[in-house]
Amino acid sequence: MSLECGIVGLPNVGKSTIFSALTAAPAAAENFPFCTIDPNVGIVDLPDERLDFLASVFSPKKKTFATVKFVDIAGLIKGASKGEGLGNQFLANIRETSVIAHVVRCFDNPDIMHVREDAKVEAAVDPESDILTINMELALADLETISKREEKNVKTVRALGKDAEKQLAPWKSGVEKIRPLLQDGVPARTADLTDDEKAALYDMHLLTLKPTLYVCNIDEDSIEAGTNNYVETVKKIAASENSDVVVICGKFESELSELGDDSERKEFMDSVGLKESGLSVLAKKTYHLMGLRTFFTGGQDECRAWTIRAGDTAPKAAGVIHTDFEKGFIKAEAYTIEDLRQFGTEAKIKEAGKYRQEGKDYVVQDGDVLFFKFNV
Repeated sequence: MSLECGIVGLPNVGKSTIFSALTAAPAAAENFPFCTIDPNVGIVDLPDERLDFLASVFSPKKKTFATVKFVDIAGLIKGASKGEGLGNQFLANIRETSVIAHVVRCFDNPDIMHVREDAKVEAAVDPESDILTINMELALADLETISKREEKNVKTVRALGKDAEKQLAPWKSGVEKIRPLLQDGVPARTADLTDDEKAALYDMHLLTLKPTLYVCNIDEDSIEAGTNNYVETVKKIAASENSDVVVICGKFESELSELGDDSERKEFMDSVGLKESGLSVLAKKTYHLMGLRTFFTGGQDECRAWTIRAGDTAPKAAGVIHTDFEKGFIKAEAYTIEDLRQFGTEAKIKEAGKYRQEGKDYVVQDGDVLFFKFNV
């Protein structure tokens, strides 16, 4: 399963508009259902003010951001789990992602058709019904996955006996917790699962177990307030699932993405009272939802943000730069971006006793600046 975020939702809710603004890629965004048949993939720079600050200190020849991978998946409708609207293909695309960004239409526009159950029949804009439709289709797909695995497990127990039955106990207890939820269209991620149960269910890659972020696509009139009645409905649903919400105006972000000059971008955002692009917030939240963290390296040649998983040790982080660094790891010299912000230079960080030597067991923290010593 790839470390990427799948952008999902009903047709015509603004998924492809948001994706195009994110990636500046020519993803199709015509006003009719299923215009996105093959998933568009885009790699997005992760905006990070910490890297900007590091570069302001070192004045490097090159600055390299961490990245987030997004996949634009075509609109799902009711019946997708049974193959409606090429649903099986699209569900397979979702299954390959590690995180879901569920775009919900939170704006009125009579010129843009809204559909839910039938691609040819207009439906009222109703975020609660929209979310329930998508969640039910994903839940039905998960129930089918579980049913197929149960058939396989029965054969395994018959062949191997009680030992296999004992090994499958966490899987069975996990399924007993999530099945009633799925039957009601409630995501499996809301279940109170033990670590053993999560591990036992993991390899099925259940769609509703994936971490999910709700993306409210609003109109330009709602940008300054940052909310409307539709958004508040989504926030209540997200809170019940312990999910997060990002509010974005896809139309505004699309226009913003066409501006190449930073001062023009800032002026355009100031005009609607935005301090940060909604897409920047989306990229950051997606990155953390994937369990990813950032460390930095700095110098006159390059200042760079590197991506690791939360909990990775120093040798693992070194291996992200080059496998030889991990194999021959000796130690990591470390300080934080905040240390640099406070003291101004590496020399002053050392004078203050904040320059650290870390060994093989050190768990790298988000925002560390590292220099690796290794021996090949």
